[in-house]
Amino acid sequence: MTVNIPSLTEARKRTNNKVLIKKNAYQLTEQQKKIGLNKKYYLKTYGCQMNEHDSENMKAILNDMSFQETDNLEEADLIILNTCAIRENAHNKVFGLLGRVKHLKQTKDVLVGFGGCMAQEEVIIDEIIHKYKWIDFVFGTHNIVNLPNLIEKAYHNKKQEIEVFSCEGEVIENIPVKRDNKYKAWVNIMYGCDKFCTYCIVPYTRGKQRSRLPEDIISEVGDLIKDGYQEVTLLGQNVNAYGKDLDINYTMANLLEDVAKTGINRIRFVTSHPWDFNDDMIDIISKYDNIMPYIHLPIQSGSSRILKLMGRRYTKEEYLTLFKKLKEKIPNVAITTDIIVGFPGETEKDFQDTLDVVDICKYDSAFTFIFSPRVGTPASKMEDNVFLEEKEERLQRLNQLINQYSKENNDKYLNKIVPVLLEDYSSKKKDCLKGYTDTMKLVNVKADSRYLGKIVNVKITSVKTWSMDGEIVNCENYVKN
Repeated sequence: MTVNIPSLTEARKRTNNKVLIKKNAYQLTEQQKKIGLNKKYYLKTYGCQMNEHDSENMKAILNDMSFQETDNLEEADLIILNTCAIRENAHNKVFGLLGRVKHLKQTKDVLVGFGGCMAQEEVIIDEIIHKYKWIDFVFGTHNIVNLPNLIEKAYHNKKQEIEVFSCEGEVIENIPVKRDNKYKAWVNIMYGCDKFCTYCIVPYTRGKQRSRLPEDIISEVGDLIKDGYQEVTLLGQNVNAYGKDLDINYTMANLLEDVAKTGINRIRFVTSHPWDFNDDMIDIISKYDNIMPYIHLPIQSGSSRILKLMGRRYTKEEYLTLFKKLKEKIPNVAITTDIIVGFPGETEKDFQDTLDVVDICKYDSAFTFIFSPRVGTPASKMEDNVFLEEKEERLQRLNQLINQYSKENNDKYLNKIVPVLLEDYSSKKKDCLKGYTDTMKLVNVKADSRYLGKIVNVKITSVKTWSMDGEIVNCENYVKN
């Protein structure tokens, strides 16, 4: 067995060492290009947009190795799980699927890989070593570029290969990508995080904050425009802090403006930390029509006391001041959020503060969760004196309020004409395509395939809590082509 085991203690360390940017780290041998001949791979992704984009890189690498993708687990010769460490629910889903994979491995010759954020956790690697010896190779978030070598070793050595590094990380520029969407693309602008919110495992699993160079990002966006892409989402764990590590006096506001000037039709960005959301960014968003009026702004809790325990670096009042600025300066902006219920020590008063914030902000939607302790984070060691039943009851009350405001916000769209990027066939309505408004509202539109990849004017004809229905108007003229 070859083992490189992660360490949360090491993963927490930060130095002033300059981030190494590698332009030619990805290379395949002629032998590696043939490993997947007549073989199929199955790749399952859990978690955030960053994980999804990592999987797009993995798919491109596997294609370069001559593997063919399949969505049928039973016919796969190679199975890879790209995992998420944020919440216990994702953990349970991963190990649930591993039970099916183990049974399959007992019936056929299949190679199994385990990667992503869960692989960066010491407790998970220990569990794999002792209980899942049949998993062939394990890799972390820092060494996706080395996937060909790991697969080659696993095939030839017939022993478990574990290669997970606890390091600050690098920036690898030439990893290929096989995008899942023909019209919208993820574009990494930075990796890692230095915020260390007390409940969050991401700074440990993803490493030090490290920004890509502006010219590399702009070049990627330019290539996407040439390939016909309509929309890009600038991606990072805390995009608002982009550039702070570059020492070139270049900020997220500068990057947003430069990406806007490329002429790409739609620009989004996730995820924003309120601490780093400044007036310069707000001014740029309001200035350019191709920067979408949609902001995901996690608050996590409406209690300043709980926010301090979370290490969020802002108070309820400071968050509301920022929220008000966004609403005042960006016309028609839609704002969504994340909220954690039942953080250790949360009282009914703390929870009521959260409900009060929701009543003030009237979010377009929210991702809501019961607190999930992650081993090694400070919050996992805090006394949790809130019963699960109480947490579940609070979550239900919160969701009822979120749903109420989501529907009220959507109701405002009825009979209005809005721009929608049609990106795929609707899964719920026959003879319909689905797409999103500039404010990130899901719309099912009566339209045929000739409108795929187009931004069209749509009249909203009916409204639900989480989606809308509409029909194309002025169909001889697209909003953007």
